[in-house]
Formats: sequence, structure tokens, C-alpha cells
Amino acid sequence: MWIGVDDTDSRKGMCTTYLVGDILKELWNYGLELTGYPRLIRLNPNIPWKTRGNGAVALEVGIPNKKLEKIGWMEKNIYRCTAKSDSIDFEKVTEGLKGVIQENAELDAEGTNPGLVVTQKKPPYGVYAKTVKEIVTLKETREILDMVGAHSFGFKNGRGLIGATAAVAWRPYTDKTYELLAYGKNGKISRETIIRMDSCCPSTFDNYDYENRHIQIMPHAPGPVIYGVRGDNEKELKKAMHMLHVPEVQRWFLFETNQGTDDHLQKKKIGDIHPYESVSVTGYVASLPQTITGGHLIFSLEDTEKIDCACYEPTKKFRNVIRSLYPGDKITVYGGIRKHPITLNIEKIQIHELVTIHSKVANPLCPLCKRHMKSIGKNDGYRCRRCGIKTGEEKAKIVKIKRKLRPIFYEVPVVARRHLAKPLKRMQNLS
Repeated sequence: MWIGVDDTDSRKGMCTTYLVGDILKELWNYGLELTGYPRLIRLNPNIPWKTRGNGAVALEVGIPNKKLEKIGWMEKNIYRCTAKSDSIDFEKVTEGLKGVIQENAELDAEGTNPGLVVTQKKPPYGVYAKTVKEIVTLKETREILDMVGAHSFGFKNGRGLIGATAAVAWRPYTDKTYELLAYGKNGKISRETIIRMDSCCPSTFDNYDYENRHIQIMPHAPGPVIYGVRGDNEKELKKAMHMLHVPEVQRWFLFETNQGTDDHLQKKKIGDIHPYESVSVTGYVASLPQTITGGHLIFSLEDTEKIDCACYEPTKKFRNVIRSLYPGDKITVYGGIRKHPITLNIEKIQIHELVTIHSKVANPLCPLCKRHMKSIGKNDGYRCRRCGIKTGEEKAKIVKIKRKLRPIFYEVPVVARRHLAKPLKRMQNLS
């Protein structure tokens, strides 16, 4: 049996992943346990009505046969089990879980519209793929839920059903990561402890921004999460937890996730781009980057059409990479599409080819009086103001400018990185 939940948090507090513990408590009343890792699925990051983390959760549960490995703790150890799914009263479980959401979700918040899905049959993978990349309507979602015979309930306008359905539909076909989330009150971790953990656990990522001295694993918004460590190796995440050693932890869970996978990206031509998508576009820099109010940078990218690309102030020194671009450079830009005005907000870039830049450093010298000649006009050459001698443009002293960039990938710093963006640390065969 699969359970999906989304949209229970708000800007003021709560966390949908925290609700997993309360869901498990309710499931124990029916003799049910986890049969896989709980799943944390990040959805389309460009949706304007997203909640704080834009993440939904999915659980596979059943009547346990055998305990496998410890994947959490909350009053007692939480294990991933082998299990069977027959003899489950789906309607009764759904009613019980509705009560859990009713009690714990931020229902008073205007933008919080929880959704609950309980189903024996998973929706098609395409449901997830579309939800992480595009706009999905509630009407589409309800049709899918009817098709698979799911029990579901939407609170308020029910928009959370979209994310809950997508979370259940996810299958880690091509890539996945893990996150160990710890919950409690007032837990503190020193900068030195986090840096030491980061160096000792190489399969983890996005723990600490060394350039900006920013701790990334601890949230800076209200809620029950003390920290979350992400990585490729679930055993190493447990090692990281022991190294962090936070006594205030009241529960923890190891989630299987789509974070850091670039699942949200679509390879597109500029003319095929739509608002709220995330894309990778290959083209040529068509204008020098310009600094605008707020310290943001804008430049134009062209294939057969053009689009503005934006690099915002929170990306800090990454803006120096963008400042170093020059018209004619061939690059691929990765990022989300803003609607008004339509703009590609950069997550990372790959540089393929850099144009050669030459610069005139001095006008030619007059062969008679040895003084610098004066330009007559663009492409018209030079004339000595004293002797009247003329010469062509080719006589000016031209030097080749050394480019600061190389044909590699560049990414925004950890402090500005989105949940779904694949860090270069995880990318193979970089050119």
C-alpha cells in the first residue's frame, strides 16, 4: 500500500517530512510498517503557489514479516521491513490519516492545501515526470487517482493532491539520493563540527558553503527540523549523524529522494520554452552581461531566438563567472523560467567554446616624429597630427586578452542552490 502526502507546511512552520512520524504512529494502530525508505520528493521549483520546501512525501507500507535495517527512530527504532499488503482496510486507514493531517497541518495558513493519497496501485511514472517539470492541474490529478482506484482526500482547495500523487508515482529509474533528517527543539551544531563531518563523509553534499561561510544543513526558518544531511550513501549518512551528535534530536528518518538529480530539467530550444519550466539551453552569448539594480546580472542568450538570462545577487561570486562571458561564447545554461518578464534564472552553466578577444592597447607611432597618431574614424586608419602621414588599422598595437574562464561547468554556490539541482560533485564525465 502506498501513501502520499503534500502541502501540510507553511512559511511560518511545520514540515511535511516531520508528519511521517505522526503517520507511522497512526499506521501502527493497524499493524502496518514501512516496507521501504520513506520518500521525499521535491516538485517543480518554479510553481508560484508552492509551499516553503515544495516537497511531498510517500510511504510504502504493509503488514510486516521481517525487519531489515534501521532507517529511523521515534520513541522506538524504525525499520524497513519485508511485508504483505493484503487484509488492509484502505478506507479505515484513509480516515485515520485524514485525522493526522487535520491535527498537524498548517490549515490556518492561506496557501496550505493538504492532499492525502492512499492506493494499492502506483500511478504511472509520467505523472511524477510531468509534475516535476511542468504545470499539472487538479483535474488531471483526480482523473489519475480514479484510474488507479486510489482513496484520496484534499483539504481546502485540495491542491496538495497533485504533489502527493506525484510522490507516489516517483520511481528512482535513473538517479536518486538520500537525506537524513533530524527533528527536535533548539538543537545547535558548531561550524567546526559540520566542517569535520563534511570532510569525513565524502559522499555527502551541500553541507557547508566554504566560500560564503554558510551552514546549509540547518534550516533558517521556523519548523521542527534541526538538520538535514544529503548524500549518495545511506550508511555514510548514519555516520554523519553520529558525528554531528545532537542530544536534542527527538526523531530522525532516512529518506530516499530525488534531490540533487536534475530531474526537473528539460533540454530545449529557446523557442520551445514555457514559463515555470526548468530547462537546459545551448546557444551563444548575444550581449555583454549588464549589472542592474540590486546587483543582479542580465545577458542575452541566442540559438535561433533570444532569451534573457539572469544571475541574481544571492549567487555571490558566481556572478564573476557571468561577468566574464563575452558575445560569441558557446554555453549551455541550466535553470528555471520566470514568467514576467520571461527570463532564464541560472542554476549552472557549461562553457563549450570561448571566443578569442583582442584589444587595442595603443595607436601606431608616426614613423617620422615617433608620436602616437590619431584615429581618423572607425576602420579609416590613423593620421599624424604633426606630419599628416596616414596609416591603416593594422598598424595599431593589438593584444590578445587572456580569458578567465575555461570550458568546464560552473555552478551557483551552496547557499543559492536549489533542492533539485545536481551539484557538480555528483556529475560525472565533466568536460
